[in-house]
Amino acid sequence: MLDALPLPFSIDSRAGTATLRRAVTGDTDAIITLLSDDPISASRGDVASVEDRPAYASALDEILAEPSNDLLVVELDGAVVGTLQLTSIPGMARRGAKRLLVEAVRVRSDLRSAGIGSAVMRWVSDDAAPALGTAMVQLTSDAARTDAHRFYERLGYVGSHVGFKYSVPQRSVPRA
Repeated sequence: MLDALPLPFSIDSRAGTATLRRAVTGDTDAIITLLSDDPISASRGDVASVEDRPAYASALDEILAEPSNDLLVVELDGAVVGTLQLTSIPGMARRGAKRLLVEAVRVRSDLRSAGIGSAVMRWVSDDAAPALGTAMVQLTSDAARTDAHRFYERLGYVGSHVGFKYSVPQRSVPRA
């Protein structure tokens, strides 16, 4: 986990004051629900299937155990209503600049446009990035997420690169 992050952090939104904090194992089901509450994620398999829960729980444990990663949640009135993953990446380019990668930003669908996502992303750029000594914040967004693109552009992010992905074929491992 990214120990230097200034957490927990209070954020104000039109829905009330929420708390941004590090995820814990007990948040697994809420995070799964947030991922499945998104049509694009759901089309990729994030459907909140009970059979998939062990994979998500394992992923959360691995993220939190990794010093360059963290998974955060937004809690409002006792409920987890948002999440994002942060990864600090050392680099050689740009004179050895460190980057902060933002992934899997989600806000519960009934609270989108309440200012929660904006407050979280401002915290990322204004508080988290400087605390971690990063020179830039970067993220990728699926090409189909046109609303998200407008959201990030309003916050000052620039669509500067074209991203590419390669899906690695999953092979079954023979059992001994």
